[in-house]
Amino acid sequence: MSHSSARVLGLISDTHGLLRAGVHDALKGVDLILHAGDVGGSEILEELRLIAPVRAVCGNTDAPCDPELAQEILVDVEGTSVHVSHGHEVGSPTPAKLAAQYAADVVVYGHTHRQLVTRLDGRLFVNPGAAGPRRFSLSASVARLTIQAGRAEVEIVGIT
Repeated sequence: MSHSSARVLGLISDTHGLLRAGVHDALKGVDLILHAGDVGGSEILEELRLIAPVRAVCGNTDAPCDPELAQEILVDVEGTSVHVSHGHEVGSPTPAKLAAQYAADVVVYGHTHRQLVTRLDGRLFVNPGAAGPRRFSLSASVARLTIQAGRAEVEIVGIT
């Protein structure tokens, strides 16, 4: 019986031009980093590439959208579809609004700066929280998404 090996993706959003040192430890060993927008400059992506390959989407503050940033990303990981967008395209993003817009097994978004991990109709919705400058009273965080044998699990990791 063969088991597919686990793939671990680093999820990050809303860096707004600040990459905290703790991100390096929080995302150490991931296979790929997905940035859900409001990057705040290509130097953020360059530093993230020191950890793992990076794919990123355009957030509402990334205007004009850097050609390096996609409007949305859809990747297949071990047979599990993962969609990434900033979330602002559905107004104030909620899992229900995103579920109506995107069909992926895992939907990753940012924009609200609020960590959220929830399942809806067997699908996983993840907002890793904001990794950049502290806004509101929310602590900075990223997430680690582990996909193995068609099962997706996520862990929110606080960063300093």
